[in-house]
Amino acid sequence: MNYQVIRSKKRRRTLSIRIKEDASIVISVPFATPKWEIERFIAKSQSWIRKRLAERERQPGQNEKVYRPGERFLYSGEWYPLEIEDEHHHHQPPLRLSFGKFILRRDCIGKAQQVFTDWYKKESRERIAERIDYYSNRFQLFPKGVKITNARCRWGSCSAGNKLCFSWRVIMAPIKVLDYILIHELVHIKEKNHSKKFWGCLESFLPDYRGCRIWLKENGNLLRL
Repeated sequence: MNYQVIRSKKRRRTLSIRIKEDASIVISVPFATPKWEIERFIAKSQSWIRKRLAERERQPGQNEKVYRPGERFLYSGEWYPLEIEDEHHHHQPPLRLSFGKFILRRDCIGKAQQVFTDWYKKESRERIAERIDYYSNRFQLFPKGVKITNARCRWGSCSAGNKLCFSWRVIMAPIKVLDYILIHELVHIKEKNHSKKFWGCLESFLPDYRGCRIWLKENGNLLRL
């Protein structure tokens, strides 16, 4: 089994596995972890890895998008089929979500990926701004700014100066998981590392955050075009 090991000099205490979009395997470990311990951890995790790789093959949306009628796209935790609109609807926007389906103008098929990306980015900016404003006031944690990024795997981050960044792809996740990502980074304004104090604070704000973490771990590869 091929894998990449990343040794962290930060205060990481545990070993973890992440399967990337291209199905490559990344093992994150504390910096001083001996090789034998890493190999034992991988050996114990092989059944889990095989199961996750098999699930990826069965999950919808894993192949390259071709933007044809009936193809499904993920938004806010739900899958919506694509419909191509006739030529005479030029007054309509390039893409819209209406009556349980994505509707793409036929003259935009050649640039469909960019049209979808722009649509998701716009939705992300609006939804994230609204919910960050709500949770900032609720928890009295105020960022110095919020930026939407093109990150493929890093869903969110908080800088030393309390500026938050979020991938536009998080808008594809269920609203509960989106809230977890947003609140997670807001808590970093107060607690900069993943200490027990951080997780305790997060749990006080979002008692069922563990379920959201599991969803991201198992389904994060679906947040893509």
